[in-house]
Amino acid sequence: MITILHNPRCSKSRQGLALLENSGKDFEVVKYLDEPISEEKMKHIISLLEIKPIDLIRKNEAIWKSDYRNKSLTDGEIIKAMVAHPKLIERPIVINGRKAVVGRPPEHILNII
Repeated sequence: MITILHNPRCSKSRQGLALLENSGKDFEVVKYLDEPISEEKMKHIISLLEIKPIDLIRKNEAIWKSDYRNKSLTDGEIIKAMVAHPKLIERPIVINGRKAVVGRPPEHILNII
């Protein structure tokens, strides 16, 4: 099953959702701002993306700038920050089995569906 971690207020996330809708494939929408992601799930997603946690952070978010920027954080601390403040998570994220991509640009999604 394909899953999209979606924020309806984000244009790139809406574009990613449209790509999935047009694909004709079955998928699940997780509105991650409404449905919190556990720390374990976040670790799993990051491992599927094959990136460092810091690479999934939206560094222009106010909460990042005020509470985390310029601090020396471990990967675990960064993951805890994303779980506590899901607005920090880059979006959309599409997961298909053992593969995942950040849909920036949205066309990246086509690589795994």
